[in-house]
Amino acid sequence: MSVIQGILLGILQGVTEFLPVSSSGHLQIAQKLFGLENIPLLFDVFLHLATLLAVCLFFWKKIAALLKCLGRWITKKENKNPPDANDILCGTDIAGRRTIIALIISTVITGAIGIVTSKLIPEMPVKFVCIGFLITAALLIISKIINSKNEKTIEKKQEGVSVKQSVLIGFMQGIGTLPGISRSGSTISGALFGKLERKAAGEYSFLVSIPAILGAFILELKDLGDVSESIGAAPVIAGCISAFIVGFLALAGLMKLIKHGKLAWFAAYLIPAGILGLIFL
Repeated sequence: MSVIQGILLGILQGVTEFLPVSSSGHLQIAQKLFGLENIPLLFDVFLHLATLLAVCLFFWKKIAALLKCLGRWITKKENKNPPDANDILCGTDIAGRRTIIALIISTVITGAIGIVTSKLIPEMPVKFVCIGFLITAALLIISKIINSKNEKTIEKKQEGVSVKQSVLIGFMQGIGTLPGISRSGSTISGALFGKLERKAAGEYSFLVSIPAILGAFILELKDLGDVSESIGAAPVIAGCISAFIVGFLALAGLMKLIKHGKLAWFAAYLIPAGILGLIFL
């Protein structure tokens, strides 16, 4: 792999990781087109780590608030900060504790599903990615319809994420580990199915991606030697830098779209992309 190819794959990862169009699916197709189909899965995970850094930077205040809440929970100290009714995830200590528990539940469910899907991914033909695009498009459209119907009944003053919502989101994120099915699209759709407010749904979707991506990285560490031998350090570094920069910008844009309920727009790209892929790939 050349440095230019690494940069291009990094840009593709940065754009597609956060937009609900499946980064893993697009990387698989791009690698096929570049003739790089034998690249270890760990290279993809490195790119995911770069975009994970973008998540941590973008949501650092939210992450810090949850960590402080966890610290007060452990030490049994009182929260002296005034409550923020507009922050569903951690506006109060009750909300923060519920969100922390929810993150653990979602992660466990995603991990259980991910262990199964990780064994299936290497054997999946590229056409499955195209089917995944169509599944993602359907999820985005259905979630838009359901959210529009439930908008008046969604609890705007909800504190934290409920157990029921965390189970649903964890399951949807597990499904999103399959190539072609967007992780962000499936988790945000799952949150909306569970009647979580749009902004909180987007924030939770990316917060819950942190342990999921770290877990995938740990599972693929066995291929670290294969990455250095088959790719080299320079393309990996170049890809990670481009993925981080582009990913941060894409995340900022997506959060605005989520707030205004515009995710279904991406179905207009995924449907023809999936159909054309089934025909020509």
